[in-house]
Amino acid sequence: MSSDITTQPRSVSQTQQYEQCAWRFHLQRIDRVVPLPAAWSHHGTAFHSAAEAVERSGRTMGAEEAVQLFSDQYGALINKALDKEPNTDRWLSANGPGGEDIERRYVLGQEQTRRYVEWAQENQPDIWMTPSGADALELYFKVEIGGVQVRGYVDQIVAEPDDTLRVRDLKTGTTKSKFQLETYKVAIEKVYNAPVNRGDWYLAKNGGLSRVVKLDKVTDEQVGQRYADMDAGVKRGDFPANPGFMCRFCDVKHKCSFSKART
Repeated sequence: MSSDITTQPRSVSQTQQYEQCAWRFHLQRIDRVVPLPAAWSHHGTAFHSAAEAVERSGRTMGAEEAVQLFSDQYGALINKALDKEPNTDRWLSANGPGGEDIERRYVLGQEQTRRYVEWAQENQPDIWMTPSGADALELYFKVEIGGVQVRGYVDQIVAEPDDTLRVRDLKTGTTKSKFQLETYKVAIEKVYNAPVNRGDWYLAKNGGLSRVVKLDKVTDEQVGQRYADMDAGVKRGDFPANPGFMCRFCDVKHKCSFSKART
C-alpha cells in the first residue's frame, strides 16, 4: 500500500467514497486507475468557476460575460478529456450517449450560469469576509477533526443577520451531502471561532436555494467519528467492495472485478 494514502489529510469526498465502496477508493486512490471521463464533472467545475467570478466581481459581472466564462472553461476541460479518451461511448453519462451528454451539458450549463447571475443580483446576501479581509469564496481549510487532519474548500460562506454564518455548497447535480455541510460547520468554527448554525445548497437545476439545514446541534465528536472510522479502515488495509446500482456511475468500473456495470 502506498504510504501516502495512510498519512495524507482526509476530505469529505474521500470519506464518502470509502463509506460507499472502499474498493473503489482503493482502485482510484491507491492503484491509481485512470478514471473514465464524465461531462458532469467538467460541467460542475466550469459552473463553480463562473459563479465564483460573479461573486468576486461584487456581482457586477453580467450574464453574458459569466456565460462566456463558463463556455470557455467547459470547452477547454472537455477538449482536454477528449484528447485522453476520444471514444465518447466510454464516457460516463446518466442521460444518453456520452457525446450527446457533452453537448447537452454545454447548453444546460450556460442556462444555469445565466440564472445564477440573475439570482445572485436579486437575492444573494453578503458574502462573509474573513478576519484577514478575504471574501469567503472557495475558502480553504485544514483542521483536525476526530484526531484526523481534514482539508477542503467551502464554496461560499454568507453572513447572517444574527451575526452567525451560513455555509453554502453549489450543486449542478442532484446529490447533496449533509456531511459536507456538517464538516464545513466544524472546520470554520475551529479556524475562525465564528458560530455556524445553518447551511444550504444553491441548486443550479432549480435556480435557487435548498431548504435550510440546521447545524447548531452538530458536534465535533459526531463529525469526527466518521473521519476516524474511515482513517482507521484505510490504515489497516480494509477495502471491501460494495457492488450494486451505483456501479453504473463509478469511474473505475472498467478495472473492477466486482462491478455490476463493467464496460
